[in-house]
Amino acid sequence: MARYTADSKEKVRDAVDMLDLVSTRTELKKSGGSSYMGRCPFHEERSGSLSVETAKKVYHCFGCGASGDCFRFVEELEGLDFKGAMEWLAARYNVELELEDEDPAAARRRQERERLLELLERTATFYSRYLWESKEARRAREYLAQRGLGEEVLRTYRVGYSPKAWDTVLMASRKAGFSNRECYDAGLAKRAQGEGRIYDAFRGRVMFPLCDRRGRVLGFGARTLSSQDGPKYLNSNDNAVFHKGQHLYGADLARSAAARAGEVILCEGYTDVLALHQAGLTNTVGQMGTALTPDQVGELSRLAPTVHMALDADEAGQNAMLKAATVARGRGVTLRVVQLPGGQDPADVVAASAQDMRDRVAASLPFVAFRVRRALDGGDLSDAEGKDAVIDELRPVFAELPPGVLREELLQTVAERLDVKPSLVSGWLAAPAPAPASAGRPGRPAPRPEPAAPAFGDPGPPAGPAGRGAPGPARGRGPVRAGLDAAVQSERAFLAAVVALPQSGTTELERLDLDVAFTSPLHRRAAQHLLAHPGEPTTGIDPEDQELAALAAELAVRAGELGASGAILEAEARKVELAMVDRLIAQSRARGTGGVADLARRRQELQAAQHRALERAMAETAKPD
Repeated sequence: MARYTADSKEKVRDAVDMLDLVSTRTELKKSGGSSYMGRCPFHEERSGSLSVETAKKVYHCFGCGASGDCFRFVEELEGLDFKGAMEWLAARYNVELELEDEDPAAARRRQERERLLELLERTATFYSRYLWESKEARRAREYLAQRGLGEEVLRTYRVGYSPKAWDTVLMASRKAGFSNRECYDAGLAKRAQGEGRIYDAFRGRVMFPLCDRRGRVLGFGARTLSSQDGPKYLNSNDNAVFHKGQHLYGADLARSAAARAGEVILCEGYTDVLALHQAGLTNTVGQMGTALTPDQVGELSRLAPTVHMALDADEAGQNAMLKAATVARGRGVTLRVVQLPGGQDPADVVAASAQDMRDRVAASLPFVAFRVRRALDGGDLSDAEGKDAVIDELRPVFAELPPGVLREELLQTVAERLDVKPSLVSGWLAAPAPAPASAGRPGRPAPRPEPAAPAFGDPGPPAGPAGRGAPGPARGRGPVRAGLDAAVQSERAFLAAVVALPQSGTTELERLDLDVAFTSPLHRRAAQHLLAHPGEPTTGIDPEDQELAALAAELAVRAGELGASGAILEAEARKVELAMVDRLIAQSRARGTGGVADLARRRQELQAAQHRALERAMAETAKPD
């Protein structure tokens, strides 16, 4: 893959107007110098906790901990990787990017791909114009209107129409300088069987451009208007630029809304996506097929941590949700199920009532609740054998469900539907799977075994409503920041002071044994980085090292708020040293190695120095402006 030069990256950074960039997502108010404050776009809040240093082009949220530079801001809110964010910013601020030297073969492949992307973009524009300007497309316009889709949303998604003639696109592409081979490689032409003649791949169909996350057209989905014109839907064949199983329909238009909401809605059909977008649910994407692939799950996880599956309510749609859960297992996404009326798809629901669809998404079920309801609805609950079969089906479902309120609610639901006591249901579901009955009848679940006594010194599984003793992840809309212990907070405050006064800060860092002074490996790396880049905390960081980049951005923001104060720097440095000496004293006492007296004297000296520095800092604060 081609890489851009380091000089290009710095040109983009220099060109970015950080105030303009962040203001596209939230209102900022000046808080002093080059610092601005506003509401964080990464999580919901009423009071602004996002601090932006426009001079250093970094941001940090004191509420959720989100931090980074201009590139990271675009990555997070636009759902792009670093290369994509750089190209996005370069386009916005009119910067020409330069590629590093490529070998001739790689350069040729890149140029060929760019030619195909240009051809696909031109064709999408042609199809869109043909839909709105040609008499031939009147029937397509009527069909889309009958589906309740307005012109605005159709133009937003660049929906078009392909002429019925055999070679309209092919001839137009030739006139524009593209070869027959390029039309074929882009999936716009097919070859007649048994002969060399090629013709347009799509004719007389409503066209839906299929794009990557950056909005580049990679292929098309095409819907027929007549049952006599072949399959209802045709998609571009997999080729040099398009791979159906790697993309989600509408992800380029949904990513911003999904990032803000922390949620994305997954539909099956193209018109479902358009209908939900038109209804205000702009964080909607389509899976472009009946089965979700691992690559598409990866795309979903990059869009948002929570996925609302709004697939058709028929048997095929429900089976698709079960398969999606299998593919999504362990991929960092939380699945929820939007309940739709029988026989209706999302577009049908929106056509009847857009508010009803919004309410259904808001009331989506946890996936485990969907599995329980599906087993109960599909089982024969009229006799004991049928009820036993449902218990057998639900046993693995409850085996994965930790203790908590949700588990108890679902146990109650099962007990009510089976008309048995909840305590019996709980025991049966916790029992091992029964051996197959010899007469072919389902076996009665064994009684619940008594739990084994914990070994001496083993406290056993901790209790708690979230399961396994630890709080479960909240269904939140942004990152939740874990609390920092006192030592880590102290180290971070010291590093911020080093950034505020780079020359004196470098001297203080050089006095320390970084491996001993810092308890956090990340802070040790940050200290080493600051020694190599005094006064420039966000430069020289590998784009892949997001952890260090986020911390550097946070330190830059904190430094701007802290101001340049030698007294504060000294006080924070002594505090870090005091914590280090306390750890060394504890270690010496535990090992019986001696030297505690010397360490205790050093501790007294550091305490005195810290008190003096704090007094100076307080005196500086008390001085009139």
